[in-house]
Amino acid sequence: MFNNTEWLAQVREDVIDPDREIVDPHHHLWPKPHLSYDLEELWSDTEDGHNVVQTVFMECGSSYRKDGPDHMKPLGETEFVAAAAARSATDPDKATIAGIVAHADLRLANLDEVLDAHVAAANGLFRGIRHAGSFDSNKDIFSIPGRAPEGLYFDTDFRRGVARLGQRNFTYDTWNYHHQILDFADLASAVPDTTMVLDHFGTPIGVGPYADKREDIFAKWKDDIAAVAERPNVFAKIGGLAMPDNGFGWNTRATPPTSDEFVEAQARYYHHAIKCFGPERCMFESNFPVDRLSISYHVLWNGLKKIAADYSEADQAAMFSGTARKVYRLES
Repeated sequence: MFNNTEWLAQVREDVIDPDREIVDPHHHLWPKPHLSYDLEELWSDTEDGHNVVQTVFMECGSSYRKDGPDHMKPLGETEFVAAAAARSATDPDKATIAGIVAHADLRLANLDEVLDAHVAAANGLFRGIRHAGSFDSNKDIFSIPGRAPEGLYFDTDFRRGVARLGQRNFTYDTWNYHHQILDFADLASAVPDTTMVLDHFGTPIGVGPYADKREDIFAKWKDDIAAVAERPNVFAKIGGLAMPDNGFGWNTRATPPTSDEFVEAQARYYHHAIKCFGPERCMFESNFPVDRLSISYHVLWNGLKKIAADYSEADQAAMFSGTARKVYRLES
């Protein structure tokens, strides 16, 4: 799925601001030979010119246990990533996996049992849970379809679980689609004591029946992002718009985009989110290797640095590293 290195290598750029410290708060890992994006592949990307010092792993259904009760199977992913994190810590010159956001079904009556198991398995790196709310009835249009049931954010048991995360000082991450942003805002209002992170701008869809509605969707998205930003417990991961389902089509081209093309197509999403949330509640993310289907790591971060150039040094420091460290309680 991610073996497109030769295609990505067609675009090479000088790295902008190479000393800028970066904490990448959103990437995945899959073991070989499954999707083959393990620590070595992550390092190949993070070592491609930018000063990426720490990362946060985000759950992706990887390496689940094959045996045992279903509610404990996600522990296999935490065990796999904790081992990779331990290896990453042995080389101080490369990016260290400094936090793990795992998966649990937040509707479980025995949620604390699962959370305790993640804490034990993560060797001090467990930071929170992502139980994504992504649902769209047009399931066949997506290259990576959401797996949530309709109306998850309004489920009483689910809301109890999100609240429990806050009570235990754990974060809640989610991935949903653009038409669900106001539902997420309702959840954030209902559970104000839990720190919540909205991934990927709320994922404006650009394929299937949404393909020819980008401007209408953008106009509504702007209003919805402004609304969710009014909830002070919500932070925004700004990135993840190069997924094929966003519909920019870069993954189907003969050559990948340059950083200038990236900025021209997507900067308006970034500037609006930063305006609404403020830099202190925004963090740039790679969403690799999923966004790697469309753009290389060094070109992506060049584009992000071009977008960030409009902001003060303090604001840039927050968005490239400070906000992620604050939200996920990472030691610098």
